Amino acid sequence: QGCDPFAQTQRSKLQHRRARINQQINKEMRMRAGAENLFRATSNHKVKETVALELSYVNSNLQLLKEELEELNSSVDVYQNDSESISVPMIPLGLKETKELDLLVPLKDFISEHYGEEGVLFEKEIKEFMELRQAMRTPSRNEAGLELLMEYYNQLYFLDSRFFPPTKSLGIFFHWYDSLTGVPSHQRALAFEKGSVLFNIGALYTQIGARQDRASLPGLNQAIDAFQKAAGAFNYLKENFSNAPSLDMSAASLNMLVRLMVAQVQECVFEKMTLLHAQHDFLARLQLAHEAAKVEDVYSLVHQTMTQTHVKDYVPFSWTTMVHVKSEHFKALSHYFAAIALCDCLAASDAELPEHEKAFIQFHVTMPEGPSLHVLLQDPEERRKLGKAHLKKAIMKHEEAMRIHGLCKILRKMDILQEVLSFAHKRSLSKYSEIDHEEDFFETGDAPDIQPKTHQKPEIKSPNFSQVKVTDLFHRLGPLSVFSAKNKWYPARRVHLMRGENGFGFTLRGDSPVLIAGVIPGGCAAEAGLKEGDYIISVNGKDCRWSKHAEVVQLLKSTGEEGVEIGVITLQSSEGPKAADKKAGAMSLGSGVLKSNKENNRKSLMNSKSASTLLVWSKKSKRSKKSTYGVPFTTVGDNEVMY
Repeated sequence: QGCDPFAQTQRSKLQHRRARINQQINKEMRMRAGAENLFRATSNHKVKETVALELSYVNSNLQLLKEELEELNSSVDVYQNDSESISVPMIPLGLKETKELDLLVPLKDFISEHYGEEGVLFEKEIKEFMELRQAMRTPSRNEAGLELLMEYYNQLYFLDSRFFPPTKSLGIFFHWYDSLTGVPSHQRALAFEKGSVLFNIGALYTQIGARQDRASLPGLNQAIDAFQKAAGAFNYLKENFSNAPSLDMSAASLNMLVRLMVAQVQECVFEKMTLLHAQHDFLARLQLAHEAAKVEDVYSLVHQTMTQTHVKDYVPFSWTTMVHVKSEHFKALSHYFAAIALCDCLAASDAELPEHEKAFIQFHVTMPEGPSLHVLLQDPEERRKLGKAHLKKAIMKHEEAMRIHGLCKILRKMDILQEVLSFAHKRSLSKYSEIDHEEDFFETGDAPDIQPKTHQKPEIKSPNFSQVKVTDLFHRLGPLSVFSAKNKWYPARRVHLMRGENGFGFTLRGDSPVLIAGVIPGGCAAEAGLKEGDYIISVNGKDCRWSKHAEVVQLLKSTGEEGVEIGVITLQSSEGPKAADKKAGAMSLGSGVLKSNKENNRKSLMNSKSASTLLVWSKKSKRSKKSTYGVPFTTVGDNEVMY
């Protein structure tokens, strides 16, 4: 089940506003398209003037709606946790909105036309699928919400295999709104639906990461895990889907989102280190300075990515500003912790000195000017001088962070970020005044930057689709190895067989469904019209599509003198029954048929023997140039047996 769509939580109110703005943007864009068409088509000067005026109104409305949506995307504080502790806010993503979809008629028609079954008998399954789709539009912000999205994503695999043939369209359009601009897009390709759901899995992970209480170790570990999984979802989307119709799923945008998530993981790692290294020893402080420098490094990369041509007009200004603020803030912290290490920690003993020297050699990007390393570490005055230089730089960077923060109207309203920046700035000023002596006549030098280094490198965790097991809702149609959208078969026929002296005169092989592997010329089966490559779908009226080899054999053996009625189907193929046999083998084992397509090579997950392809909008699905068709059931372990 999804969340109650009418629940008045802060997050649901935001999502309702997002849906409303998306619909208004859609309406205005349609009006603009109509007005532009009229403007191009008319030659009447007065009409052109009126239409031009209308266009200016529409464009003005669109700009206002875009600004309203940007403000909505900047409401990061709603997604943070409610604890008393002060933490730097994280950037979460809002979920992509979609329109309702009625699949009842198209799927019933396809079942009647393609599978030869009564479509009305499958209404329950179709409605169950539609209810699942409706529920996944409002997932709860926890593990259950993620499982719901994963379950729907996995069901799309079966929907694709059952109802989306490669040569025909069902006439179904999937409508989704861009997460950041609200611009609507639609496509017939099921890949667009899958990609959008995958985007929402990533977005939900960002919301779960942002809500954790990062003042505790368990909360930090959960936040790290959530942001790593968000990075994995966006990265998987980038690698497996391309040429998406909406900007939020473009390669440039996904690349930016992956980098943003990695930076947020790195920030959590820094916070984790501050909790673990509460003791005031020299090496622990150096490590914190390294970690802060690493956070600054990754946020600088995110800021560069956000200010690229294809991304800067699209990303909310508050995001770009916050990333810039964090970059400066963590640079200041790296210099602050360097100063603390030098000024507050005792000089090394003779036993500790080699280890301290080794750590300090790798500490700065360039070695500081002045005395030798040995003197610097042993002389309190030299340590104070370098510490003072680091504090001076820290204060400058704190002030720069506060200046950039002040440029963004939305961030100015965010009290918690203001509080964090102000606290860090005051702490550095206080430390500077504490170590500043009145008799200092030397000019404070320029401290070199700290080498970015981390003890815990962020890991991009790809989605683990197999963690949510699903069963094919349309299981009753038969095994996917044969009964799929891309296979065609002749109408089922019933054959009456009498057992002769040498049995029925055919050999059987395989399971679900059992295949007639050979027919003895002149035997009972040949006379009744059975052919090599036929599949047995019923015996004496009992459905055998899912039956095992032994079960079918038992049914055949239990027939009396009156004989047996067998229902069979033959796969259509231009090359006759042998090709059907071979095709069945390839379908049954998934041997080589599109198996290199990354998106679909998850056969074990689906408890199915089929490796059906996805209707991708991209050319990234790597089709094998030569499909290899193996003997169908050799790996099953059933030898051909004659009956």
